[in-house]
Amino acid sequence: MALVTPSRVRWPAKPSRGSSRRDRRCSKPASSWRNTTASGNWFSNCSASPNRSAIGSCGTPNRKRKELKKNSLEGLLAAEILWDIEALLGRQTLDDLDLEALESAVRRQALRLAARAIEQRLNADHSDGEPSPRVCPCGQLARYAGRREKTFTSALGPLKLERAYYHCAGCGQGFCPRDWQLGLQDTSLSPAVTRMVAAVGAMVSFEEGSQLLQELAGIPVNAKQVERTAEALGAEIATDEKQDVAPSDEQPLPPTLYLGVDGTGVPMRPEELKGRCGKQPDGSAKTREGKLCTVWSAEARDTEDRPVRDPGSVSYTAAIESAATLDTDAVPAAFTQRVLREASRRRFTHAHRTVVMGDGAPWIWKIAQELFPHAIQIVDRFHVKQTLSTLAKAVYGSDSPQAHRWARRRHGELDAGRFPDLLRAVRRHADTCDDARKCFQYLRRNRDRMRYPQFEAQGLCTSTGVVEAGCKVVIGTRLKRAGMHWTIRGSNAIIALRCSRLSGRFQDFWERRADARKAA
Repeated sequence: MALVTPSRVRWPAKPSRGSSRRDRRCSKPASSWRNTTASGNWFSNCSASPNRSAIGSCGTPNRKRKELKKNSLEGLLAAEILWDIEALLGRQTLDDLDLEALESAVRRQALRLAARAIEQRLNADHSDGEPSPRVCPCGQLARYAGRREKTFTSALGPLKLERAYYHCAGCGQGFCPRDWQLGLQDTSLSPAVTRMVAAVGAMVSFEEGSQLLQELAGIPVNAKQVERTAEALGAEIATDEKQDVAPSDEQPLPPTLYLGVDGTGVPMRPEELKGRCGKQPDGSAKTREGKLCTVWSAEARDTEDRPVRDPGSVSYTAAIESAATLDTDAVPAAFTQRVLREASRRRFTHAHRTVVMGDGAPWIWKIAQELFPHAIQIVDRFHVKQTLSTLAKAVYGSDSPQAHRWARRRHGELDAGRFPDLLRAVRRHADTCDDARKCFQYLRRNRDRMRYPQFEAQGLCTSTGVVEAGCKVVIGTRLKRAGMHWTIRGSNAIIALRCSRLSGRFQDFWERRADARKAA
């Protein structure tokens, strides 16, 4: 539709000097967008007189009025936005047009109008207020106590809603049934904003998340509220993860499935470390270990016919929890149960061939043997080479050319399956270097899990980087940034939130959450 240049435009007062260029060009206070925005009737201030046909004065030609559907919300919104665009453009030429300022101003006004429409529609409906008592969550009857007003932050802007309020004399608490119906219970954020907060809270710091919400969506949510909302939603996901163990059959089951387990330290607050031993010189700890389980497939092949990870096949589950199980324990350790749940969701034991990969830590193989006794066990070759390179630097020095040559020879022996030669080379330094002694024991203990030529002959992955990268992607990039220190509860909530999003399961969780709300 072509824009009609108005013959007269009534512009707002000049903004203050502290305003940004964008605000100075096109931002207006809510009242200056014509007082119909704040009124109950959008057209109550519009005159049919031909003398008030200027767009900026809220008038509109009769011909245009007849073209609009009188009862169409879409038509009303379109007309309001069109009028404001014309008012903003005025008589200026396109050479003077600041498109960024124009689109930002129009977007703000469009959202404002939509918010008012929803607000009026919801507030006009009083069906949530019944004279008869309602059952309180405590089980007793609550009486109707009038309507209460509350402002919520929505994706469209502030929403001031009036809801029926019920008060329970038994427990002394009150509630609004409509809040449960709309997903607004115990929060001032709408479901759409809550979902946005979950996205930013999972990916960046809470302060950065607050800034992104303001910059990208124009939604003011302070950092503390981002933290509370993201952690609360993460806690819901952690609870849901324990209940949602049904196998997924959306994708065909690949012939071979890989399950990887690893751990990485998460910086903790001092109160979470009391009485714990660690790797600090004084024996204290600064971190708690976050344990990760990941499942993926690798049926694709690269140019050299080596298996590579299938895109979109990786799923994650992780938490700071124990993997230690005593023989006398009635139930497996918390992390062992987590691995079993993920294996169930991915139908791991139903695959024709299963592989468990790890870095060689004994606790990993204990879980593998307990849960998947028939799976092939492989130490990630990337981790073994990394260990050998670290040893070379410890023996010859970090920048020594001899260290690089020694590491390359050991890597070649590992790839070729010349394990006796590899063990002899490492053992030569075991008497004078404690790292060499530990490396020798590590290699000897995991020898059967390092038969890489045989594994390659079977078409198996031996070094995908999925497990090592998983710890960085799920935990490191979000929870191990400079200056961060976590509680167990907070870190597990954000880890659960990240796992859900990175595994492509957040939408399913969100739908289950909405269904549970409706059922309640």
